[in-house]
Amino acid sequence: MTAIKFGTDGWCAIIAKEFTVDNVERVSEATAKWMLKRKMTKAVVGYDSRFGGQMFSEVTAKVLGDHGIKVYLSPGFISTPMVSLAVVKTGSDMGVVITASHNPPSYNGYNLKSAYGGPAFSSVMEEVEAIVPESAISNLPSLQELEEQGLLDYLDMEAMYIDHVEQSFDLEAIKKSGFKLAYDGMYGTGQNVIRRLFPEAFMLHCDYNPSFKGRTPEPILVNLPELSEIMHNDPSLNLGLANDGDAERIGLLDEDGNFLDASHILLLVLYYLFEYKKEIGKLFIPNTTTEKVKKLADIYGLECEIAKSGIINMAEIMTREDVLIGAEESGGLMVKGHIPESDGIWVGLMLLEFMAKTGKSIKQLAHEVDDKLANISI
Repeated sequence: MTAIKFGTDGWCAIIAKEFTVDNVERVSEATAKWMLKRKMTKAVVGYDSRFGGQMFSEVTAKVLGDHGIKVYLSPGFISTPMVSLAVVKTGSDMGVVITASHNPPSYNGYNLKSAYGGPAFSSVMEEVEAIVPESAISNLPSLQELEEQGLLDYLDMEAMYIDHVEQSFDLEAIKKSGFKLAYDGMYGTGQNVIRRLFPEAFMLHCDYNPSFKGRTPEPILVNLPELSEIMHNDPSLNLGLANDGDAERIGLLDEDGNFLDASHILLLVLYYLFEYKKEIGKLFIPNTTTEKVKKLADIYGLECEIAKSGIINMAEIMTREDVLIGAEESGGLMVKGHIPESDGIWVGLMLLEFMAKTGKSIKQLAHEVDDKLANISI
């Protein structure tokens, strides 16, 4: 049997080569045994829009249910943060997301989420990995049987997420602002929630295509030529947003189609949270972050530390310290007031709200931050 090895974001492998039904059963068996040893009884299971996601999530649910663990299963593809939020909202002990995030379409993955609403700590994944059985189990119950036993409920985690968003953001102000959004879903899991929140938005690559049309669903400049061209050519569009396959990460374009990198996004979020939301806390940033971020943190009197690479390390820090923003090298952001999980949709909504509250474009706000940094010496 294939050796299962967890990386920094869980287990990720090529579909039909290593990522198979049998191997998902094996990992789920280890997850169930790990949970039962700690008297854990409830889990949330979801999947992204990749090939086989629903099938693999159902296999996971069957294995967990076969061990007497109550499962809340998503009926459709959803983002990783939606699963993490559902873990918290349902009071579950664990979450499983079938996703390979921003990796190429030939991959899928198995990510574990903890009760606090973020990635399972490295120690948890090591313990689960250590007890993965050599072979798959057989004679799993059907989903219908688990439902009849009260061990399976279908849960609309996207609706749960939208309800949380509506309580956290001034959506009315965003809609009244007149700012128009262009959204590149990259065939991923952000498409439905954006469509539901902003029906007037210009939607690009927002249909179901589990192969992502052969393109890696990572919202970086080289992967967003169409969104950039649309923003450049259509003066009615004010902000371009894109999310990766499981909507953890964000790509941002101004009204002219210019791409703003991860450091610029971090600067804008910090500026909004401190200046307008009056939030404080530590910053944890990767060593690749521009010096501008450190300078702005100094201006605000906020402690700024270089964090170890990886979203898991960041989430662990956020559970024990007062953190305003945790940034990872690949562009994901965790922010105060939300679950300790990188969430590209959430960050996009923050920036839209920032524009709505100030009446300024993202380009104007970016220039405002630059002016602040230029006019103050430390």
